[in-house]
Amino acid sequence: MSEGMRLKDYYYDLPKELIAQDPLLKRDSSRLMVIDKNTGEFEHKIFSDIIDYLNPEDCLVVNNTKVIPARLFGVKHETEAVIEILLLERKSDNLWECLVKPGKKARVGAKLSFGDGLLEGEIVDVLEDGNRLIEFAYDGIFEEILDSLGQMPLPPYITHKLEDKTRYQTVYAKYDGSAAAPTAGLHFTNELLDDIRAKGVDIASVTLHVGLGTFRPVKEDNILDHHMHSEYYNVDEENASLINAAKKRGGRIISVGTTSTRTLESVADEDGVIKASKGYTDIFIYPGYKFKCVDALITNFHLPESTLLMLVSAFSDRERMLKCYEEAVKEKYRFFSFGDAMFLK
Repeated sequence: MSEGMRLKDYYYDLPKELIAQDPLLKRDSSRLMVIDKNTGEFEHKIFSDIIDYLNPEDCLVVNNTKVIPARLFGVKHETEAVIEILLLERKSDNLWECLVKPGKKARVGAKLSFGDGLLEGEIVDVLEDGNRLIEFAYDGIFEEILDSLGQMPLPPYITHKLEDKTRYQTVYAKYDGSAAAPTAGLHFTNELLDDIRAKGVDIASVTLHVGLGTFRPVKEDNILDHHMHSEYYNVDEENASLINAAKKRGGRIISVGTTSTRTLESVADEDGVIKASKGYTDIFIYPGYKFKCVDALITNFHLPESTLLMLVSAFSDRERMLKCYEEAVKEKYRFFSFGDAMFLK
């Protein structure tokens, strides 16, 4: 197996204390490692300095998905046993695909109750991968009930309780549907975005609803055997035109996060032209991939042996990336969702 195709080629050693457990007080005060993707040269900055690296004519592309408070705790009617569910994807008005814990007790026909009956559910099907289809019944508006009962589905490596729900949400989050935040975007404030626009940089939005598959570990020794999860995306006419216009005038397409990157690369043609479309993508980007649209990338520091680290390695170079990660560990950068960022230019 050639180098770069083995799972262990993406391993790095991360001290546990560098996993950020809480968001910083100010979103844009996190650290920023600015990296030349072609040489691997880097400098240490603060995230708000990102504006110095953006040029008029460029187009910044953000993912405007909104994380739903998808974690619910309830009880089974018959036994009063506590059950935890995670809403993964809405299949129709009141039908959701869910992850259920403990799964053994969650058989078809089981009736569940949340918030003392404010929300009722019935398991109507067990899917191939063990997820459940749950039909919900309630009075009122589902989103409002979810807001009062649900908790933010923080990744498993965050053990602290999140005091402010909005901090696991970008300031431009618009469309409900994610089970995890597009974390590169968490560093932006409205003020910083205004300053970026004032500099002559366009800001375009795409939507990709981030599924929990984003945290699914790669278990195959040969990364090519990994089956990528599928996620819903939507790119409308207006934003496709904004991106294409920037490309045409010679500006860079700067993607905020791996989710925006996967969306753009899913809808771009061979010349990097974006077509307005919606659907599902299971694109898997790893070294050897030729980028069609994205010129620069803002992203966080990702888990060892993850598909996200493979995507970032494809954008630059695996060994170069691992050296930057080594440097980040040495300099005690904060890692993962609430951690620091890098800009690959």
